[in-house]
Formats: sequence, structure tokens, C-alpha cells
Amino acid sequence: MYRLLRPLLFGLDPETAHQLTFNALDAASRLGLVRQRVPPSPRRVMGLEFPNPVGLAAGLDKNGDHLDGVAALGFGFIEVGTVTPRPQPGNPPPRLFRLPPAEAIINRMGFNNAGVDALVENVRRARYRGILGINIGKNFDTPVARAADDYLACLRKAYPHAGYIAVNISSPNTPGLRTLQNAGELKELLAALARERADLSQRHGRRVPLAVKIAPDLDPGQIAEVARLLADHGADAVIATNTTLSREGVEGLPHAREAGGLSGAPLARRATDVIRHLARELAGALPIIGVGGILSGRDAREKMEAGASLVQIYTGLVYRGPNLVREIATELARAS
Repeated sequence: MYRLLRPLLFGLDPETAHQLTFNALDAASRLGLVRQRVPPSPRRVMGLEFPNPVGLAAGLDKNGDHLDGVAALGFGFIEVGTVTPRPQPGNPPPRLFRLPPAEAIINRMGFNNAGVDALVENVRRARYRGILGINIGKNFDTPVARAADDYLACLRKAYPHAGYIAVNISSPNTPGLRTLQNAGELKELLAALARERADLSQRHGRRVPLAVKIAPDLDPGQIAEVARLLADHGADAVIATNTTLSREGVEGLPHAREAGGLSGAPLARRATDVIRHLARELAGALPIIGVGGILSGRDAREKMEAGASLVQIYTGLVYRGPNLVREIATELARAS
């Protein structure tokens, strides 16, 4: 059915199509019309039991508005956000662009979200009880030197409701954010998060894992440094990768020169290379969640073979539709 609907959706503004699609999914879920069955393939990662290794990447459901509808698609885990302490509108539209010949998307959304309090309230109201990742970031007008304050504020509020917390330091659409991947800045942020997590663990009686999401545009030396810092400062996983600033694979296409991060098929090789470098540097010290350019079961298997323990999808869902979840889960169950 999605193959029939896609031309209609692609005829609409991308943000309008996104909202209509998720409103329809929510309605169908409430009526019990959507319940995609996927083969079980349990994985234990970060001390959590995942029913299957296929997750929804952050960015598609920024505020946790659609948790129950998304859960009906059969995901093994769902990541919402990125959320910031205060609500913010993000960058002005147009800010989301499809590049269909390349099965790619460019976005410069800019962490548009309703704030962490609204997300927490949505999570409380949802029926979903599976593994939930809450992806946190900083407000656009918070100086990078004070970024830790925003991450800690989100961590405190999200902690009781999260299966794990994802720390986004790699979006290209918030000025200065990627400097947090530099060794000095990253060391300070990880230390602050580790101290706060220790206090929260005592207060809530459980230790919530921390995963850090990195960019695909790091060189091998930077990847090695990030891997060492994550392992040394108590991170529980690394998410590889966010969108890229590269335009390799989309040269000459309409919208290719738009500012923002590129996702989809052109990102696949670059993201897999980062996973492979991380796996070599980490040597099993931390699990890797692979994301970037997964549009088929084979793409997901390549991420796992490179060293990922779990995978996430976003742009693939836009181009291939809900059946992609089952296709990937089936492929990975067969390969395990």
C-alpha cells in the first residue's frame, strides 16, 4: 500500500507529508488496524533486552507524539527527540528536502521541538512500554561553553522515563554543536554526565545507559580519540552516525546545494566505515548502534558485519515504508 501512497505523499511539502502520515498512523493504531509482526531476534545490549535489533532513529518523532503508532510497526526500540530544555521552533522553512533519485534527504530542522517537559508528558500518556531512547541536545541560543547545563537539565527530566539516553553532539544544524566532539569539550561533557548519572542512579534506584551520537565526518584519528574518551568516561554505547555535510552521491541533483545534513543511501558507505573504525578502536568495550543509509535488509546486515549490535532507520522508512522494519528484522534474524 505504501508504494501506492508514496507518489501522493511526495507531491506534498515534506513536513506536511510527515504530519499527515503520522496522524494517519496514529488513527489506524487506535483502531487496531496496524500491528506489524516481525520475527523475534532478541539482543542484549547496554544491559537491556531488545526484542529485535531494529530501532527508529531520533528525528522522526521529536516530541514523542506518535509513540503508540510507531510501536505498531514492530520496532525493537524507539528513539525520540532530539529534545532541548526549552521549546524552540528550529530553523525557518523550507528546511527539509527530498532527493528521490539518490534516495536521500537534506534537513536543516535545527532541533525544532516542544521542550523536554512536553516530551515527558507525551511519554507518560503513551501506552508504549518497550525500550525508549530519549535523545537530548542543547538549545540553539545556549553558548557552547554552557552546553553541559542543557544536557544535564534534559538528563534529569528524561531519566525516569528512558530506557537509555542518547546524547546528540553531532547535528550539523545547531551552530557550534559539533565542537563538542573535540577531545577537551567531549571529556568535560562526559565527566559532567557521568557525575549526574551517578546521582540519578542512586535517587531512582536504576542505572540508565548513556549512548553518544557522533558525526560521520570525523577522520580516523578523531574516531580513535572519541572511542577512547567514551570508553574511559562511562558511556554505554555509541550511535554511528548522524547526517553528513558531504554532498558525495548527490552532486547536480535538485536541492543538493541546500544547507543541512544529508541522510539516506549516499550516507551508507561513510556511516559503515565509521562503524568499522569504531569497532576496531573499541575492541568490544562498547556496543555500536548503526544508523545511516539503511534502505534494505542487506544494508542493515552490512552495518552488523562492520561491528554494530543494533541498527536504526529514518530516511529508509520515508523511501521504503513500514515494511522495511519487517524486512530488516527478518534479514537479521536469519543472519544471527
